[in-house]
Amino acid sequence: MRPGTGPLGTCLAAVLAAEDDAGLARLLGAPAARTGVPDITRREVWDAVPEEIRDRILADAEAELGRPEPRLTAGAWARAFRDGNRGAYEDAAWALQERVSLLVLAAVLADETAGAADGPGACPFLDAAIDGLMSFAEASTWCWAPHDRFTADRGDLVPDPDDPYLDLGAAEVASLLAWADHALGPRLDQRMPGLRRRLRREVEHRVLLPFERRRDWRWIGTEGDANNWNPWIHGAVLTAALLLCEDDARRARLVRLIVAGLDHYVVTLPDDGGIDEGIAYWWVGACRLLEILDLLAGVGGPALDARRLPLLGELLKYPQRMHFGGDWYVNVGDAPARLSPEQPWQVPFRWGLRLGQPATAAHALAGARRRRDAAPPRTGLGRALTALADRRWCRAVVAEPPEPAAPEPPAPWLAAHTWLPRLQILLARERASSAEGLAVAVKAGHNGEHHNHLDVGSYWVAADGRPLVVDAGRPTYTVRTFGPDRYADWPFRSDWHNVPDPGAPQQPGPGHRARDVHVELGPGAAGMTAEIGGAYPSGTVARWHRTVRLLRADGETDAHVSVEDRWEDPGAGVALHHVLAGQVAYGDGWATVTGPGGGGLLMRWDPLVADAHVVRREIDDPLLARSWGNHLSRLTLTVRSPGTQGHIVVRWLPHTPGRPEHRKPTAEVCGSTLEEAECHP
Repeated sequence: MRPGTGPLGTCLAAVLAAEDDAGLARLLGAPAARTGVPDITRREVWDAVPEEIRDRILADAEAELGRPEPRLTAGAWARAFRDGNRGAYEDAAWALQERVSLLVLAAVLADETAGAADGPGACPFLDAAIDGLMSFAEASTWCWAPHDRFTADRGDLVPDPDDPYLDLGAAEVASLLAWADHALGPRLDQRMPGLRRRLRREVEHRVLLPFERRRDWRWIGTEGDANNWNPWIHGAVLTAALLLCEDDARRARLVRLIVAGLDHYVVTLPDDGGIDEGIAYWWVGACRLLEILDLLAGVGGPALDARRLPLLGELLKYPQRMHFGGDWYVNVGDAPARLSPEQPWQVPFRWGLRLGQPATAAHALAGARRRRDAAPPRTGLGRALTALADRRWCRAVVAEPPEPAAPEPPAPWLAAHTWLPRLQILLARERASSAEGLAVAVKAGHNGEHHNHLDVGSYWVAADGRPLVVDAGRPTYTVRTFGPDRYADWPFRSDWHNVPDPGAPQQPGPGHRARDVHVELGPGAAGMTAEIGGAYPSGTVARWHRTVRLLRADGETDAHVSVEDRWEDPGAGVALHHVLAGQVAYGDGWATVTGPGGGGLLMRWDPLVADAHVVRREIDDPLLARSWGNHLSRLTLTVRSPGTQGHIVVRWLPHTPGRPEHRKPTAEVCGSTLEEAECHP
């Protein structure tokens, strides 16, 4: 793609079409003052941060001072090559970034200052932040080991500081150093003369020069395959260019490259605003694009304001559209079902107000109020500083005192149904603006999506906002997660998704897809029908027709979810998998799954058609355990006589333990400590 030919380039055509960089350089001159984040000396901004938010950050920082600084070791970095363990190093790098971010915030809020000759203890937050910044400056690499192709190609286990690889890890550290330099600049000059020059040198060598000199970085996505890496890294490079680059002409050239590179990401985004990487990756991909556009507009004014792209309003709605209730979301791709509340909620809040989408702003505000945390340091220093500097946002988060026993307020962002036609994802619930009752989500799509799982035709069922028929989500990443052995891990395979098994598992690749997809979006029912036989190996099944519908209560029939499967010429048997989160009991033609809060689902099928079998999988992965606790269960229906043609209907209804119609002999899933234990009625 030539610069200026994509959506962003079109919006900025007047600048990008200039014969030289002079006009752009003038627009971008002295940009630090227009980022929306002042430095530590602007006390009218930082002293206005609400007391509740300030006290929380200072208390957390005080506690952090009592802990040792995380160490970045050669042995931990090398484990990615030795045993595939990425977390040993990456977790330490993230912890050090979060520590430095928290300490910088505390130093700014406490207005710490001390001279170079003042003794220890004069400015504890500032000194500890300086130590962390120097730890990054002294590190041989900022790149995460699985990404460093240069080191891998050499066959080394030690990165070469003279041959830096620009990846997400390097981008994160560059952004951290740039924002720390900006926010603390005058105090760093007083306390540690020479540090800012050192930080600039490291960012120049590790990020800005590699970005300029190499234009074949795979993450740019010139072949049409850009993903979250593109805005994630471009956003960090933009921050470094604006805050650390002192050459006006060079800064303009960098911005021109950034805008051209971002277009490769923007053109991949579907017009329904969907993100096939999943809800967790919205925050590091699409959300970073929104932040980049804010930064460009703030620094460059109207000439650099590309926030009028029609796509952005739809992109902004994706998180609210995938929301079941509480912190539970439809988790396609490598997303957890239970979203961490530590997100940069101020971004969709600000954009929702700007674009006249009050439901979006309400969803963002509700997300932040779950922990009453306006600026989580875990999201990154720049995001936290931007949030703290936004007086309207901070006041909104702490405007209402917490009331633990208060009922859930109306949720205007929860639509009765949402259909994303490009991603082919439907979510429907009993009633709009409320998580109460049943909700169902179903996806068609294909098996070549970003962060793909083998899940064509899979579905979710939630009761009162909590999913009980679930997608396990992704486990802790290892080196093989993004290699040829990805589908050796059970959370990615079709036999641990809510899909049929017509004699063989689903296969990866964009050719293994759903076809003939149709939706029903009515006041009484919403659903999706798709032909999903193509997701399986050729010759496995001639046709597999799946229909998933939510039928709302009509005065005569209770609300329920219906899943109907029809097949032709299956292979070696027919089975249907159901991954369940909660306490499971079952018998002939029925099963129940009860969540921790007591609410649950009743599952019904014809016992003459299929027999049930349940296995319990113990969970020791911390990411999976955060959503599901210590286990998940899988109920598989095995069809007795599939024939050359056949069908089966499964219904899901609300379940209240103790209701008379549910009091019948049960067999609860066994509590074996084996990884996968069989259970029988």
